[in-house]
Amino acid sequence: MEKYIILADITCDLTREMREFVGMEDYVKGHISITDGGETKDYLTDLDWEHLERDYFYSSLDNTKAKVVTSPPNLDEYIDIFTKYVKEGYAILSMSISSKISGTYDFSCVAAKKVLESYPEAKIYCFDSLRMSGAFGMLTLYAHLLKQEGKSYEEVIEWLEANKNRVHQMGPIDDLIVIARRGRITMGKAIFGSFAGVKPMGDCNSDGYVTVITKAKGIRKALDLTTEYVKRTAVDAENCYAIVSHTDRAQYAELLAEKIRENVGFKKVFVSESFSGNATNIGTGMIGVYYFGEEVSPELEKEKAIMAEICGK
Repeated sequence: MEKYIILADITCDLTREMREFVGMEDYVKGHISITDGGETKDYLTDLDWEHLERDYFYSSLDNTKAKVVTSPPNLDEYIDIFTKYVKEGYAILSMSISSKISGTYDFSCVAAKKVLESYPEAKIYCFDSLRMSGAFGMLTLYAHLLKQEGKSYEEVIEWLEANKNRVHQMGPIDDLIVIARRGRITMGKAIFGSFAGVKPMGDCNSDGYVTVITKAKGIRKALDLTTEYVKRTAVDAENCYAIVSHTDRAQYAELLAEKIRENVGFKKVFVSESFSGNATNIGTGMIGVYYFGEEVSPELEKEKAIMAEICGK
């Protein structure tokens, strides 16, 4: 069988445990810069906190005087890693965060074109996941599982393209102040919502953006609603995997994972976290579960109706 390698970018958010579970050999790192007190430090983004210390990252993210900015792997970095594996005789499946959210996919496509000019017999397929964080991670996880099962390069690509719009997510954000700092809501709404204990909860649309479909008062209520939503929307759960992920909320992520295990019955529930490549833009306080269901409906109309029914609206 033709040998091939799957190269996801850093935003897949797969822990070492998960990467070892599926035999993930490599991935593409990105970049992050932190400016504080007039000094800027640059780091590689990775999936083990090797280049950037975790506590320092989150303290910087919460620091109103610090500026934290990420950037994708650049063109030369993609060319280098593609060339490396092409020279070793591999076909390459490059997987990227949604092109609607980041320029990573575009860089990979340009790099692939340049490498193929020098190595016209090579195979490089650039896959736009139309997902981010744990949702992108689900597709990365399954691509590697299919490879482990002996599926061919073409079969894995075909499966990914057919199923990428089936990845769902649900869970709350419990720190609205951080969201306001990123310009996604007004500070007034954030302060009011925080005082009231409001937790916005959303699923991802067909482009990978999270759309709020309900709000819960209190984290425990939010986790209960999340569990029931997953129970009603997951497909073939007993034969599938799920990922529970968080940004600096390990305790609640473990609690949600336990609720999901008890009430939904997935084959296995992994607990991960959103590493610096994603967490910078998500902010602290996210707890979410990622899994396969039916295809995401237009404007999330079906998903909104399900949540409304759960909430008794």
